[in-house]
Parts: sequence; C-alpha cells; structure tokens
Amino acid sequence: MAEDGKYKRIVLKLSGEALAGSKGFGIDPEVVDSLAIQIREVVESGLEIAIVNGGGNFWRGISGSTKGMDRATADYMGMLATIINSLALQDALENRGVPTRVQTAIEMRQIAETYIRRRAIRHMEKGRVVIFAAGTGNPYFSTDTTAALRAAEIEADAILMAKKGVDGVYDCDPAKNSSAVMFKELDYIEVIQRHLSVMDSTAISLCMDNHIPIVVFNIDKTGNILAAASGNKIGTLVGGMK
Repeated sequence: MAEDGKYKRIVLKLSGEALAGSKGFGIDPEVVDSLAIQIREVVESGLEIAIVNGGGNFWRGISGSTKGMDRATADYMGMLATIINSLALQDALENRGVPTRVQTAIEMRQIAETYIRRRAIRHMEKGRVVIFAAGTGNPYFSTDTTAALRAAEIEADAILMAKKGVDGVYDCDPAKNSSAVMFKELDYIEVIQRHLSVMDSTAISLCMDNHIPIVVFNIDKTGNILAAASGNKIGTLVGGMK
C-alpha cells in the first residue's frame, strides 16, 4: 500500500451472477461492457488490478454435488464456467482498449496463459489487467478462496468483493428483513463467528492470516468499483480497522 494509505494493487472478485445481469443466467453483453468501462476507469487511475470471476451464472459445483454428482467432477465443471466468464470479460476489456491477460489454474494453452505468479505481477506492473480463471485448479475450493489466495500471492493491498443487489454486509438478510443493519466495519473473527455472508471461512481465514482487507460493496451502482478501489468509504470494510 502506498504511503498515503491508498491501494496500489487490488483483486476484484466478481460473481458469475454479476455478468448475467437481470437475465439471471449466462452472460449479458451490455452488463459485461459496463463492467469493462468501470474497470478501465480503475486502470486509468493508475491502480494495478487483477480479477477473479465466479461461475454461478452457468454452473455451481456445490449444487451439482447435492444432486448426486461426484463433487470433484462438479467443481471442475464450475472451473470451466469461470473460464467462459473470464474470456467474455477479456474481450469486453480489450474492445475498450484495456490490455488484458487471462491466466488459468488449469492448463489451456490455446486460449489463455497458465497461471504463473511472477508473470501475473509483471503484467500488472505494465498496466495490464490480469484475470485469474479456473479457481485454484483444485476441487473443494471456492472462487472466494481463489481471490484470497491470489491476493496473497501477488501481494495485493485489498480484495474488492462486488455483491449484486446489496450495499455491504448486514446482520441478517435485508431482502427478508427490512430492519437489517449494515455494518460499516468488521473484524475477520466477527465475520466467522457470526456466519456473515462475506466469503467462506477458508477465504476469510486466509485473508486474516495475510492481513488483506476486504471491501464489500454493491456492483449494481455505476462508479462503485472505482470508488472502492480508490479507498473511499463505501460498503463494508472487513479487517481494515486500525
């Protein structure tokens, strides 16, 4: 992190649902283009950015396993879904003039680079956006954990958790309880103990061990990505309390 307390390098975690927009399934080109424009603003501000996509707009491994499918097979299918999303986002970014590299945890040389930590860092230093696809490359690990792991590996200053339809972290589901209260700041341990929907416990623990703050914000509001990346007070800050 820079001396002025602002972020220099961030990991943006996007859910698959964020790319689907109101359709709820698949990819909405207009939504992806809007995200590309917002991400370009972050790059133009001078920040280094990497992205981790979810795949829930096509397939959720955990859902497949609960219906009798082998868990490892279901999770690998989910990893492939993240690659589809990553290629779509790469195309949108490059159409907007943003140089982008997709790196996959599963070797797929015809369409993307294989993940190499030092190469990813070098890409970002040159102003390129790096999209980490295919999760960790291992079943039983979520894309939230991927975001935490990659953030630790590339020494990111923060993880931006883009949520669809909610402004931050609440004490209960705001869609079901109108009196739900949004937290401005939280500690990692409190997130785990209260089972708050920020990340899964593995991802939160990884962030806690490596002192990586998490900013949870609403992706539906244009300009929020740049605001969160710039260190503005937006949404809920986890683990950034001093």
